Amino acid sequence: MSRLIEARERRNAIARDMRNLIDANPGDKWTPELQAQWDGLDAKLSDSDTELTREQRLLDIAAQTQVDGAMDEAAARAAASAAKTGSPAQALYAKWLRGGDQALNTAEWQAIRNTMSTTTGSEGGFTVQTDVAKSVLDALKAFGGMRSVAEILQTAQGNPMTFPTSNGTAETGEIVAQNATVSASGIVFGTIGLGVYKFSSTEVAIPLELLQDSSVDVEAFVNARLLTRLGRITNTMFTVGTGTNQPQGMVTALSTGKTGATGQTTTVVYDDLVDLIDSVDVAYQMNGTMRFMMHQQTRKALRKLKDTAGRPLWVPSYDGGITRNMPDQLLGHDLVLNNDMPVMAASAKSIAFGDLSYYKIRDVMDVTMYRFTDSAYTKLGQVGFLAFMRSGGAWVDNGGAAKLYVNSAT
Repeated sequence: MSRLIEARERRNAIARDMRNLIDANPGDKWTPELQAQWDGLDAKLSDSDTELTREQRLLDIAAQTQVDGAMDEAAARAAASAAKTGSPAQALYAKWLRGGDQALNTAEWQAIRNTMSTTTGSEGGFTVQTDVAKSVLDALKAFGGMRSVAEILQTAQGNPMTFPTSNGTAETGEIVAQNATVSASGIVFGTIGLGVYKFSSTEVAIPLELLQDSSVDVEAFVNARLLTRLGRITNTMFTVGTGTNQPQGMVTALSTGKTGATGQTTTVVYDDLVDLIDSVDVAYQMNGTMRFMMHQQTRKALRKLKDTAGRPLWVPSYDGGITRNMPDQLLGHDLVLNNDMPVMAASAKSIAFGDLSYYKIRDVMDVTMYRFTDSAYTKLGQVGFLAFMRSGGAWVDNGGAAKLYVNSAT
């Protein structure tokens, strides 16, 4: 762990030096020597990021293979899990993961039914209790980026739900003469549906050895597999979903704020970013929640862009993973990575900018898990798990709170 901390501290020190270099040298002071210094720091930053990835990978391997001993009694395993999580609900969840339905007694099943949002009548199903379900949904924020910017709504049921909309950006008042009658101008309202869809993790097979070794955090191991799959599919839908038999993705809903000039099929220039920012009404920009969102490969290209004074537009984050108080920024606005955003290509909608919180994600609080021990798994020495969740998303603003940069078609 100390090697990882040391690597992170070195990375943060480099990022702080880069930010200080930008802050201390406004446009008229930026020189070729400063640019060379920046390029050197940027190269060191890339090397440091690679080192962090290696160190984290080694820790992940060690965590998965570490086995310090085993306790045979299910009660002892459940007690250990409860001590670790501090939650009786999570202790029952971990006990069920290891032992299945037969591991839980009547009182424990009653406790589950008393704290879950809905029930499942199928044998072998475990409808996850509310606090466990919430931790699962919170963990999904780590995938993709959409949950980190959207507003999250949690409902107990998946009934049809609509959002009222009204575009008032073109409306204005009037000057009224003395004793004159005021004009009438109605407000036009619309609605946007926010339905939910059933997502599956697909089946996850876990070796029996992991379930039997109590020193392994089975809850974390199983959840990591399920969350990775659910996180990826939902983030893809929330980003580029068509809205037909699936959520409406943000990219699908947004209008174009700037289209690249002919020849810019895989590039974007400084002037394009300025135009994109100013394509969003200033009324939205006043609340200070404006962000860029793009694919990692798009950020790679933007890291090389300069403003008219020759200074880099991109400023790296530091203390990433510790405080997150200084995120990556582009032209003074936070930058969010989402690898479900289209990569720059002909006619690609590659960059989003604006108040992205107008994307609403709706979660129905009934994550359901199934545990399989049939012959298909037993002969391989495995137990199967499958998770279902219901979720949906839609863009609910029609006044232009965010816009897209679209690469040229040719």
